[in-house]
Amino acid sequence: MKSTLKELFIDELRDLYDCEQQLIKALPKMVKAANSQELRTGFEHHLDQTKEHASRLQQALELLGEPVKGKKCKGMQGIVAEGGEVMSGDFQGALMDSALISAAQRVEHYEIAAYGAVVAFARLLGENEMASLLEQTLDEEKETDQKLTELSEEINPQAIGAEDSETKSTSEGPKAKSKTAKAGSAR
Repeated sequence: MKSTLKELFIDELRDLYDCEQQLIKALPKMVKAANSQELRTGFEHHLDQTKEHASRLQQALELLGEPVKGKKCKGMQGIVAEGGEVMSGDFQGALMDSALISAAQRVEHYEIAAYGAVVAFARLLGENEMASLLEQTLDEEKETDQKLTELSEEINPQAIGAEDSETKSTSEGPKAKSKTAKAGSAR
């Protein structure tokens, strides 16, 4: 049983370490599923950052004299599974990109909450160097979330446009036929 804040802190670091490992595996799949070059590039950049985040967590555990090992992060496991469902869905083009952004922002919000907690724990424990290290990751997660929001503002209207053009093409078909039929019957 965990009985100290330091034990909780170590437990949370291990959870985050596993979280980052899961993302290192998931992000390449998101890169492949993305249609927008800007979104693919963003996911590739975040994959590099995620590897650095895992490295910082490794460093934090080593500074604490703890073995570097993860603790299964069930929360991230669920979020990654939902992202997998999105990628295997029937979404196309900009609509797929909108779905990917939504899934990615769930990841970022989860990480922002988790890193916010461990930064606070580090400060309370007097681990100021570690707090700064973890805060760097927290800031990068917030920055990624902001970039995803900006991308969604560009991509989501394209998803609506694709939806509108699909609706038009299917709704114009019967109307065009009925106009032709009316013109033929008027003769």
